[in-house]
Amino acid sequence: MKLFVIAALLAVAAAAPSSYKPAYKPPTYSAPAYSAPAYPAPAYSAPAYPAPAYSAPAYKDNKYADITITSQSDERNLDGSSQWSYAQSDYTTREESQVQKKMQGVKYDSYGKATYEDVMGNTNKGSSYWVSPEGEKFTLTWAADEEGFKPKGDHLPVAPVHVYELPVAPVHEYVLPVAPVHEYELPVAPALPYKRTGAGY
Repeated sequence: MKLFVIAALLAVAAAAPSSYKPAYKPPTYSAPAYSAPAYPAPAYSAPAYPAPAYSAPAYKDNKYADITITSQSDERNLDGSSQWSYAQSDYTTREESQVQKKMQGVKYDSYGKATYEDVMGNTNKGSSYWVSPEGEKFTLTWAADEEGFKPKGDHLPVAPVHVYELPVAPVHEYVLPVAPVHEYELPVAPALPYKRTGAGY
């Protein structure tokens, strides 16, 4: 019986064509479905900050508690010059102007050698007026250029003027010493006998 089955299988295998290939069908899988996780929303308590306590500023009472700007101007020019001014309700005023000016500047090279050349610099001048809380009025004018800052005002201190008296050198009368007179007697050479000799004598 076994021999008959094996012979039948061999006969079927021999009868099948050599080009036969079974068709492969890939398996199909359904996409997995995941449920979205549910997280509880965090609960934060609002921070409580204590309100800052500021001490009341101690300002000195003045005559003009509410100071406002009554006039103001500001002008800028293409050549570098400018001028501006303002006035306040407490009678304070200020005006200022500046211009470009050619000055002589000093330039140092890497060796420390100085060379002088013309440079452009700013010159400034202006004035200001204000009233102190005690009612004292002040006026200040100034100018600043290549010679430095030069303020003027009656309230500015003035350097004291010192008058120096040069000491007078004392007059000394010197009596020059007189060289003593020495009388010298010159020695007299002794008279020696002399006799001429030679041809003709």
